[in-house]
Amino acid sequence: FFFLMIRRPPRSTLFPYTTLFRSGKCPACGAWNTIVEQPERPKGAGKGASVRVGITRRRACPVTDLTADEEIRFPTGMGELDRVLGGGAVKGSLVLVGGAPGIGKSTLMLQICSKLCEFSKVLYISGEESEHQLKLRAKRLHVESQQLLVLSETNLGDVLEAVNTEQPDVLIVDSIQTLYNDALDAAAGSVSQVKDCTLSLMQVAKGQEITVFVIGHVNKEGSIAGPKVLEHMVYCVLYFEGDQHTSYRILRAAKNRFGATNEIGVFEMRDEGLAEVENPSEMLLSGRPEDAPGTCVTCVMEGVRPGLAQLQALVVSAAGGNPRRTSNGFDYNRAAMLLAVLEKRGGLKVSACDAYLNIVGGLSLDEPAADLAAVIALASSYLDRPVPSDLVAIGEVGLTGELRSVNQLGQRVSEIQRLGFRRCVVPAHRAGTIKAPTGLTVIPARNIGEAIRAALRPAE
Repeated sequence: FFFLMIRRPPRSTLFPYTTLFRSGKCPACGAWNTIVEQPERPKGAGKGASVRVGITRRRACPVTDLTADEEIRFPTGMGELDRVLGGGAVKGSLVLVGGAPGIGKSTLMLQICSKLCEFSKVLYISGEESEHQLKLRAKRLHVESQQLLVLSETNLGDVLEAVNTEQPDVLIVDSIQTLYNDALDAAAGSVSQVKDCTLSLMQVAKGQEITVFVIGHVNKEGSIAGPKVLEHMVYCVLYFEGDQHTSYRILRAAKNRFGATNEIGVFEMRDEGLAEVENPSEMLLSGRPEDAPGTCVTCVMEGVRPGLAQLQALVVSAAGGNPRRTSNGFDYNRAAMLLAVLEKRGGLKVSACDAYLNIVGGLSLDEPAADLAAVIALASSYLDRPVPSDLVAIGEVGLTGELRSVNQLGQRVSEIQRLGFRRCVVPAHRAGTIKAPTGLTVIPARNIGEAIRAALRPAE
């Protein structure tokens, strides 16, 4: 007997997985519906077939001969959007705005047209709404300008032809999942269509110096629908987040080649459209209960902006033998670690209790500076003793219960004093390095035991 052994080539992370058979699931990465049929190159297509007609080949040049001019920025009319973009939109860039359906992406893009049309021509491509529907929404948002051109089209060829004819300064595509290239044998919104259409729009942005805003929907996992390479192709990726049952929206930068990625913009959805929230701290602290156990305020940094957030905790006796742990807006594993530290180093028997931790306002805190506020809120709920309403806690908690320093503590303390708080618990070894503003008392603490005793004692 003769056995024919066929050795499969090793998988590579640099090249895509290829197969000769149809498959719903990729054997390499495990993702579904990501294998795209690629037609075979016709015979005789040599080197000259890949050369595009009318485009001059570019030659490599030394880096010393390149110019490093500053990018050209212009305001969008939304201060919060300009903050997230790094100071304004960049000419010739491709920006991807993602978010859940109905969160307000189209409203945001249509509102900035009112300001952009004052000094530039804007072409709005609507693949989901007709011209009549878009006119009704523009009328509700009070967007009226002769410089705003609207086209309801989903064919990529017709969109590119309209761009060449109108020569706009800003192009808005709503949305990328509705565009399709009729040269591809795939449905609109598929992996190959989304990738090909985005690549064509990127060439338009680079070749004609047009600022392109592309709207994209997100899938069930919370990421932008389509191939992951879509986020690598664009210059900037913005996520529009928020609960549809609340009026507040948060715009967050996940990628930005021309600015920081840790900036956020806060908006409020009203009947007349999105309104900017210039002071998010007051918004997040509005409606805070007085003398209620299980709540504490902390100060976190979102980019260069300090903001106050309210943490709420609820610790109750477990009904069964397996206590339940739930966190909303706070990392689950870190919350479990803080509960273990609170029991081991703080002396509170929370292992037999159900623990719930929530961040008010829909924020997601991933900064270690919120550890101390979470511990104090949990201890306050367990002991049923309220935290004074004029107290803020800042600090990272270690596994031995010690309090570690955080960055930009002076800027945080200034923001706390500005909003009317009178006391602030900080790590002891950083208390002497900051200058407390007038009217604010800085309380040093070396570990969580000292911090809990200082926070839960009656106000003087």
